[in-house]
Amino acid sequence: MATITAALIKGLRDQTGAGMMDVKKALTEADGDVDRAKEIIRAKGIQAAGAREGRKAQEGLIASTVVDGGAGQIGYAIELNSETDFVAKTPQFVEFGDEVIADVAKSGASNAQEAEAAQSKDGTVHDTVEQAAALFHEHVKVGQFAKVEGPHVEVYAHRKSVEMPPSIVAVIATDEAGASVAHEAALQISAMSPSWLRREDVPADVVESERRVATEKSQAEGKPEQIIPKIVEGRLNAFYKENVLLEQQYVKDPSKTVGDLFRQAGGQAVAFARLEVGKGEE
Repeated sequence: MATITAALIKGLRDQTGAGMMDVKKALTEADGDVDRAKEIIRAKGIQAAGAREGRKAQEGLIASTVVDGGAGQIGYAIELNSETDFVAKTPQFVEFGDEVIADVAKSGASNAQEAEAAQSKDGTVHDTVEQAAALFHEHVKVGQFAKVEGPHVEVYAHRKSVEMPPSIVAVIATDEAGASVAHEAALQISAMSPSWLRREDVPADVVESERRVATEKSQAEGKPEQIIPKIVEGRLNAFYKENVLLEQQYVKDPSKTVGDLFRQAGGQAVAFARLEVGKGEE
């Protein structure tokens, strides 16, 4: 049996644009004969996959799962992109998403790079995604990734229509007492897209930028100099109420905040993440 070297695999990948595992399998089947391996790749419809790499893949789905961890639960979510929603809504693509998130959760990945390196039945998740491009005849890729840990983790997966897979996923970790309102908080995250959990989490440079903009806007409006600081603080508070989860008005009862919701439950939110298809590159 011929030795299938890394150089041989790379050379055939460069020529065909096929995925690494596809190239390796074709070379093995062809006993190292490159021309025969090319024929095998063409026969399986894999060769065109590489040509799809430059095409935008901004449709797709968000796959998610919750598993038990050492100190509670761990929630995972990953964006898998296709070029069209026609592919995204097929049962095969949804099943593909389920397989990927299972492999990612098993690996314990903490970022998108580790997620792609996770072991799968076809080698790694990266290899699985490359092979999916040939299966679906579109450019397929991994997009955003999130991992949230805490005593309790809740996931809400939002579908824009019944025939489509989840396009928005909200994941929130709470303490045990907060679990009773975790679902409501996940709905809030999905609908209102907060950026931070609490005011203290907003980066200092973001706060400074908002303060500067508020000051300059007040000055441009001709506000009296002596009341500008108070106006600026009011505008900063409005910024927090829009972008900080615990300070947002609760969508189902605007008379209270999400923070009030947790206080009434006697619990706390620990962390959250929100992924939406096509938003990762904005």
